[in-house]
Amino acid sequence: MYKKKVIIMGAAGRDFHNFNMYFRDNPLYEVVAFTSAQIPGLSGRMYPPELAGDRYPNGIPIYPEEMLSELIKKYDVDLVVLSYSDLTHEDVMHKASRVLAAGADFMLLGTKSTMIKPKIPVIAVTAVRTGAGKSTVTRRLASILKKHNVKFNIVRHPMPYSRMLKYRVQKFCSFEDLDRYECTIEEREEYEPHIEMGNTVYAGVDYMEVLREASRDVDIILWDGGNNDFPFFKPALYIAVADALRPGQEISTYPGEVNVRMADVIIINKIDSASQENIMRIEENVRRINNSALIIKASSKLYVSNPEAIRGKRVLVIEDGPTVTHGGMSYSIGLIAAKMYDAREVVDPRDYAVGSIREVYQVYNHLGPVLPAMGYTKEQIRELQETVNNISCDLVVLGTPIDLGRLIRFEKPYVKVRYELIEVGKPDLEDIFRQYGILKS
Repeated sequence: MYKKKVIIMGAAGRDFHNFNMYFRDNPLYEVVAFTSAQIPGLSGRMYPPELAGDRYPNGIPIYPEEMLSELIKKYDVDLVVLSYSDLTHEDVMHKASRVLAAGADFMLLGTKSTMIKPKIPVIAVTAVRTGAGKSTVTRRLASILKKHNVKFNIVRHPMPYSRMLKYRVQKFCSFEDLDRYECTIEEREEYEPHIEMGNTVYAGVDYMEVLREASRDVDIILWDGGNNDFPFFKPALYIAVADALRPGQEISTYPGEVNVRMADVIIINKIDSASQENIMRIEENVRRINNSALIIKASSKLYVSNPEAIRGKRVLVIEDGPTVTHGGMSYSIGLIAAKMYDAREVVDPRDYAVGSIREVYQVYNHLGPVLPAMGYTKEQIRELQETVNNISCDLVVLGTPIDLGRLIRFEKPYVKVRYELIEVGKPDLEDIFRQYGILKS
């Protein structure tokens, strides 16, 4: 029997899940390669045979996406499957056109083929685009569940950027776990705030096993989505977060629009910083494609550890990496705080950047005068530290949700900035939980 030869396009998350769910044990297909994008340092590695299964005793190679057309010809590929997120609809069709021109078919896998059905209820938090505020929503939901003594675990969308064999299932309960699993800065940005709250977070590569472990002795699973991907588990309550500062993306991004169409609840976030015109435009777009969704409006309240320290100072702003790189924003919370508290000057870091940090500015030329907190490898973390300490400034403003001082040595003082979600009006999220039977009335 002829097996169709397949390449899976990914970024070390959805791609591995789609392989595990649809292709690993499917005799109709042979996956000959993964390609990687967005995340540096993945290409040249191997999806290991221990995870790939009996049909792939040598594992599966991972190549840079730039080689896609060459790989289609090299392996005589029949099918290419796009399996990552945070793309515009136009980007998706450019990739599809490249595949079709090289002679292969192009596929997107949907929820029926990839969602796992859990035995306990799942509350899923997704978004229209990276940087919309999923993390603040997840923390707010966790605080409500804690308040009402509901037992829950958090499952985070995968980020297996380091040694994959350790990551079939991960469990994060302490800061020591972040070191034990050799977490990148991006991983720490997602896990550290939950650890500070006393929450337990699960992640990994094989989400059948992740779900099995995370479901033990709890009533609820809280799915903490990555980028703007849709959940790996079938949710009982589906929440999508839209960004009031970026209207239109709820109908122009992949798979952000999927989330909007499937959501039970849409949270329009950051309304305190947005125009009424933007908010109304998002509402109209949502109503046009999902008229049954409940719409909640929310503010992202900004907190600074020492706001007076910013006033009158020359500051370096470090932002959450994914938000200002593939999330498409030129700046984020750090720059907002610097301006709000009257920094004398925001130093543009790009002339001081070294190594891979300098390359980030070449790839993401939309960036403003901010430094993305990039740290996918120890070498990149070292380059980030060198870049920071190259810069003459009075103060560093940390817009990343972690205490970066745990990983790099600052030669200047720093302040931390964070957002917390506050619902505006009714219904609020506690009301939604009661409506869906998650809380007793």
